[in-house]
Amino acid sequence: MGASQSVTEKSIHEFTVKDAKGRDVNLATYEGKVLLVVNVASKCGFTDSNYTQLTELYSKYKDSGLEILAFPCNQFLNQEPGTSEDAQQFACTRYKAEYPIFGKVRVNGPDTAPVYRFLKANTSGFMGNRIKWNFTKFLIGKDGRVIQRYGPTTSPLSIEVLSLSISLHGACVMKSRQHWGRLERLYNHFKLVLLLKMIET
Repeated sequence: MGASQSVTEKSIHEFTVKDAKGRDVNLATYEGKVLLVVNVASKCGFTDSNYTQLTELYSKYKDSGLEILAFPCNQFLNQEPGTSEDAQQFACTRYKAEYPIFGKVRVNGPDTAPVYRFLKANTSGFMGNRIKWNFTKFLIGKDGRVIQRYGPTTSPLSIEVLSLSISLHGACVMKSRQHWGRLERLYNHFKLVLLLKMIET
């Protein structure tokens, strides 16, 4: 399903969101960072693997310029039923999350959070741009623009592993870029470490 409202913002840095305590957070704070934006839930079948790997990914790359922005959402079978602070405490206590857990949002429907309207307007997943489930991921470049969307079944560490693989052969891939064809979708999964390597230099 397509987005019903037009989006004029060009960058995620133009948005202000609420943290778990209801305080405003200007996302311009993250200018110059590579972002991975995720809608999270504490009672989902994907919860343990995703939170575990998100913590590992953040620990490995936070000093290189990666930030993970987690947005709790209760729209999928009521799998985030508590408060925003409950969601934050769950992630920080059980999974040692050091990245921000924001206030609960809606990611679909007429009350979709503006930042998620922006994310969906700039990418589409299987069968359109509607968020299908918990732990959908959006990779954002340093300029605040959406680079790639990943479905719930794409694990955080698989993004890293595939990216590292392509980075080892970057010269050959770039030389034949115009001939990628069917390889293009696979290459899109390889961008995280490439971007992280760029910000390390």
